[in-house]
Amino acid sequence: MNKSLFVFFLIASFTMCAQTKVKDTITRRAVIGYDQKGNLVSFKPETPPLIPIAGAPKPSYSYLWEMGDGHYSKEAEPKHVYKNKGTYTARLTVTNNYDNGKPPATRPKKVVVNDIEDSSYKDIASIAPQNGLAIQKNCDPIPDQEMQVIVSYENLENYVTNGKLYLFFNEKQFKNNNFDLQEVRPYAGERIIKENNITAADDIDNSNRYLVSSETLAFAKKYRETTNETDLDSTLLAAKNSYKDAVVLEIDEHNPGETRNVFYTFKTTPEMIKDTSATITMRSIYVPNRSFKNHKIKNLEMEIVTSHDPNKMGSNGSFMNYRFVRYKRVKFKTSFQNNGEGPARKIQLETDIPDMFDKSTLKIESMYPECPICPKGEAPAISCLDTIVRSTQIFFVFRNIYLPGSSQKNVKEIDSTKGFVKYSMKFNEDFHKIKTKSRTAIIFDKNEPIITNYATTRFTPGISIGAKAGYNIYTNLENPKSYFVGATVSPFKSYRYYLQAEFLNSITSYDGATTVSQKINQDTGTVQLNRITSSVENKNINWEIPILFRYNISTYFGVGAGFQVNMNVSEKQTQNIKTDIYEGTTDKLLLRTVYSTETASDSFTELKSGVLFDFTAGFARIGPSLGARYVLNFDNNFNYCQLYAIWKF
Repeated sequence: MNKSLFVFFLIASFTMCAQTKVKDTITRRAVIGYDQKGNLVSFKPETPPLIPIAGAPKPSYSYLWEMGDGHYSKEAEPKHVYKNKGTYTARLTVTNNYDNGKPPATRPKKVVVNDIEDSSYKDIASIAPQNGLAIQKNCDPIPDQEMQVIVSYENLENYVTNGKLYLFFNEKQFKNNNFDLQEVRPYAGERIIKENNITAADDIDNSNRYLVSSETLAFAKKYRETTNETDLDSTLLAAKNSYKDAVVLEIDEHNPGETRNVFYTFKTTPEMIKDTSATITMRSIYVPNRSFKNHKIKNLEMEIVTSHDPNKMGSNGSFMNYRFVRYKRVKFKTSFQNNGEGPARKIQLETDIPDMFDKSTLKIESMYPECPICPKGEAPAISCLDTIVRSTQIFFVFRNIYLPGSSQKNVKEIDSTKGFVKYSMKFNEDFHKIKTKSRTAIIFDKNEPIITNYATTRFTPGISIGAKAGYNIYTNLENPKSYFVGATVSPFKSYRYYLQAEFLNSITSYDGATTVSQKINQDTGTVQLNRITSSVENKNINWEIPILFRYNISTYFGVGAGFQVNMNVSEKQTQNIKTDIYEGTTDKLLLRTVYSTETASDSFTELKSGVLFDFTAGFARIGPSLGARYVLNFDNNFNYCQLYAIWKF
């Protein structure tokens, strides 16, 4: 091949490759960078560009640094002093707020400390847990993404203790698991164990992987803030009944006043609940001394999100049982973050309130910034939370506060720029089994409002069993008598539309045709007139299985239509024969009367199907009512009416 031909093929091949689209398989990555001076290490992340979301606030990153010695930081560029020489594995988890991509992946990095030059070491470079136990997350869960959970515990006794630490996850109220535990990282010699009476997570001891409530209204006992308890057996049983999985650590040589952190990496499952207004929980239980039953409990509440948005609204009323919520409180939480370059002095949350809730029962559960409720009828001169009730809304107004902005100079702790209001309400006197949704407009000072996601409440279907009895009216039968009893199954107290299935057992009797015939009998050598009267009695046991689509017009009236099949499971026919014998060929002289009976029976015969139309008056959703039904069979023109009474439980 000459040189010019070779150059031609080379240029053609290059052109074809340049025109071929190559699939982008590059994963967004954040890299751990640091400067080191002896045992003082200054960390600095290298992060990919953020991808703004149209109409959303300015995107930003938040950080969770794990130093490799049990300490952590949420600063963007933290400095850490290591106490001892050694090799430490530093980890970084980056969360992308208001960003249109996935969180950047990171790899751990080794930090080698050979010299101790800085003596300003602090035992724990984080806030000590309140009342001895704290649990926190780096972000709210998004399906199929990683998240970090930190459990911090402190020995408040005045002696060295040997205790236990539990973390329960994957609530049983959800069909699918929400979390897969990837790794547990203790730094003070805690040991993962398995207990026979506790469901333990498997295959975490040798993990090499690297790189957060809804408390149902049916819970008998709620754990909100950190609580001190003494009945450990009951606490563990309640947790086991509420959660599918747990990981248990044994703690040794825990010094008085010492705080320790344990880090858990979870991967949210693709099958996790997708309801963005739902709240899910984890529960931590800390037993300071394994020889005693005293313990502490702390719940971690998390809202399901589709993107990492600090301004959101959630509710624990996502899956409520309608039978048991009449006097319960439904809890809501509105979270917000000041992303400005300066502090916010006034924050107004304009929250929609669905009609089914009684606004007069409003109760503020907790808030941040923490402040008292504003006095009514006065211009507040102090920091306080004002509540203004409107016809369809409630305004929560933080007045005279100071909430730093995430872009403000010298603000290092991102959590200090966040706040929330947690409140609860009861239902109205007359509330229906319907889904509700509400959202909040968040206004920082005089800026444009930020609109949150919808927080929804919904009820589980529930089951209503009904008892039914009545009478069938057959217009095409002779002397009919037909009674039935049965049961119904339908959703509990449905508001408008619902399906209902029934099983009815009826006992029916009716007369057949009566025939009279005469014949001349000459068998005995004499002439006799025989008059034969034949009558038929029918008795059937019938099963009916109707399926209805029903609609409640109001609380007291309902209509329905559907399809049914029925079958004679037992059919008995009795023929009574009466023979009058006369002398001669006329009926003037009766000699004698002879009676005889013939019986025939069969089972599972005459399968019929048809449509039906139904009307009820009384208590349409629950309780007693009367009804009328017309059944139009497809076969044999066997139509009939039903009159019945029903009681739904």
